[in-house]
Amino acid sequence: MMRFNRAIDQAKVLSFDLDDTLYNNHPIIKAALQAQHDYLQTLPAWREQDHGFWLRCRNAVIKRQPTLINDVTELRKQALTYAINSIGEDERHAVNAYEAFAEARSQITVSDEVLALLDALKSKYRLIAITNGNVDVNKFNLKGQFEQVLMAGPDGDAKPRRALFDNAASKLQVANHNIIHIGDSLDTDVQGANNAGCRSVWLNNQGITYAYKGLPCCEISDIMALRAFC
Repeated sequence: MMRFNRAIDQAKVLSFDLDDTLYNNHPIIKAALQAQHDYLQTLPAWREQDHGFWLRCRNAVIKRQPTLINDVTELRKQALTYAINSIGEDERHAVNAYEAFAEARSQITVSDEVLALLDALKSKYRLIAITNGNVDVNKFNLKGQFEQVLMAGPDGDAKPRRALFDNAASKLQVANHNIIHIGDSLDTDVQGANNAGCRSVWLNNQGITYAYKGLPCCEISDIMALRAFC
């Protein structure tokens, strides 16, 4: 299914969200959280904490530094450090717990079909990625697929703010309207692209009710529908 709400023209760049757009991220993040949990459970002082301890630590860090909400990597690192300090353990355990999370976070294999689609799209467009997440594409088979990978935090405030899109346009020396952003979230991907004056394609395959009421330029139900852009 491909439904257009407004024309997409003058496109030079295709920008992709990563998680749940090019691969199913749900089992990946579940495994990463479990890896972090398993490491922390080796610490007797951690095992003594109640189930709400981690969330309270995370919220305390956000309250102290609200801007960290735009950088999930730094937020997790600082929340782990805060938590480990709170239970009187050595801070190396915060580093180790994050490394356990990050290692599991990158155990991703993008399908050959999606990789072939990206290769075909490269014949017509420049490809980049814009993500609010913290996955490292250099650690799995998306390595080398994108001219730029822009991540919330290091490269600008998280979507739906426009900073990442503006940064991408500046780095690539194109106008914002020359960028089509493809993503699974109306609230972050579509709203962010629309806010920035970019074109937007919504991959509607999550079965989620979103708050954003604006329209994407185009709606698809399967990423492979982008073969029509080749």
